Amino acid sequence: MHSDYVIIGSGINSLVAAAELAGAGASVTLLEQHEKIGGFIDSGELTLPGFIHDTYSSWHPLFVSGPGYAALGEDLHRHGLRYRNTEDAGTQWVTASIGTDAEGRRLTSMATRDPKATADLFENDGDRLAYLQMMEEFGAQAPVVFGALGSEMTWPALAKLGFKALRMGVGNAQNLVRQALMSGRNYTRSRFAGTEADQLWAPWLLHAGLGPEQASGGIMLPVMAASMHQFGLPVVEGGAGNFLKAFEALLIERGVKIHTGTKAEKIGSLNGGVRTVSTDRGDFTAQHAVLASASVPGLYEDLLGEQDSAKTFPLGTGSYLPGRAAMQIHLALDAPVPWSDERLATTPLVHLGTGSNSTAIACAQAEAGLLPAEPTIVVGQQCVLDSSRAPEGKATLWIQLQEVPFAPKGDAAGELDTSQGWSDELVDRYVDRVLARIEAYAPGFKDLVLARKVISPAALAQANPNAVAGDPYGGSAELFQNLLWRPMPAAGRGRQPVKGVWHIGAASHPGPGLGGGSGHLAAQQLIRAAKRRRK
Repeated sequence: MHSDYVIIGSGINSLVAAAELAGAGASVTLLEQHEKIGGFIDSGELTLPGFIHDTYSSWHPLFVSGPGYAALGEDLHRHGLRYRNTEDAGTQWVTASIGTDAEGRRLTSMATRDPKATADLFENDGDRLAYLQMMEEFGAQAPVVFGALGSEMTWPALAKLGFKALRMGVGNAQNLVRQALMSGRNYTRSRFAGTEADQLWAPWLLHAGLGPEQASGGIMLPVMAASMHQFGLPVVEGGAGNFLKAFEALLIERGVKIHTGTKAEKIGSLNGGVRTVSTDRGDFTAQHAVLASASVPGLYEDLLGEQDSAKTFPLGTGSYLPGRAAMQIHLALDAPVPWSDERLATTPLVHLGTGSNSTAIACAQAEAGLLPAEPTIVVGQQCVLDSSRAPEGKATLWIQLQEVPFAPKGDAAGELDTSQGWSDELVDRYVDRVLARIEAYAPGFKDLVLARKVISPAALAQANPNAVAGDPYGGSAELFQNLLWRPMPAAGRGRQPVKGVWHIGAASHPGPGLGGGSGHLAAQQLIRAAKRRRK
């Protein structure tokens, strides 16, 4: 089959690229090895009938604030996409963190959509002012920060960003560079006397593939705070699967040929630079380009030839490092979580932890191959925003662990046998540990659990080939492997590792998340190239 563009994979970046290219009049073929599109976007009755769980990703602030939504949102809504957010649910809270510090004090930090209302909850007067100053300062930095995240890492683009930074003033530009080199922990420690800002936002760094001790946290922490304040935590009404239904309808409307159950095996070349994709169901030819939403080993070891791979990764693809593995836990509850702090009952997403301190310990334990004794627990309460997710009076719970080893070598608490890896018994016992932690802040919680479904790191990797070593973020997002170094310096300055092949997805700039950024950037460059060809 022949088309202008062939896209491998059907995650958010592939969907955005396909829709934008087809919308510009190109013929597009989309290949997906599974029987339905979506990548890490899906939902269904995973536990009991009537309980709708978002299988993997759930929250869409990155998408609704990104260029893909600006370009496609109106059409997606026309095809049935509906979001539910804090303003729809009538809750003032957007996120919170609760934990117990080393001295046994229970700490709770709350955030609303309003930065001032959030700051007013801080105990220290100086911290209230510092929080508002942080948000004001980031407002001035935003054109440069989002310019970096929303531009290709080419030298002309970098030069433009440099000029933007200089327009802020030399002192402000230097401060921005300094922040980019700071960890999230050092950023909050340098600005706040109390614990609230750190407890609230340090755990959010995990959602960007970072930890509290890693460089660029000084930028990403205010990015996360600003995103929550401005865009909230929208979820898809009726489940993330409805997002895919809207996208599929749009793609079909624009003439995209979708081939599910079709595994790409090799990318080859024909005369004149035309690319061909060999699959288990035949060959597909791309007149202009192949876009591959793939992991680094998936693209450079499996799809491309050894010669092409060696040009980009002279030390081998093993020099590209995966991040920590993740685990997903889904619960059907007989009633909403009975939090001891009633404010949490109307908060869409709650982190269990004290901030940088507890998160750093859990990250270090996971990176050492140990099951964290007290992992940061992400508790998603979609029913707070969307009551259609569960029968009346009942609830779903979406729990994510972002600090677990893919191949556990031991248990930091010294309680669990890890010698058989992620066996069913180990998964069950570790989940029991997690639920006991929640019980400590919500007495009676465990008695409400009607059913549970767990996706272990091993199951995560099996479900999606891009989740190398159980990492859903496409590789470590530390500074040495981000921006113009993502996936590696040879490939980071531009999205073409070889002529006619474009790398998109979480392993390419601007990295992980549901923004669709890499798909949008690639599509727009290809659309501009097509316009030049027609002149």
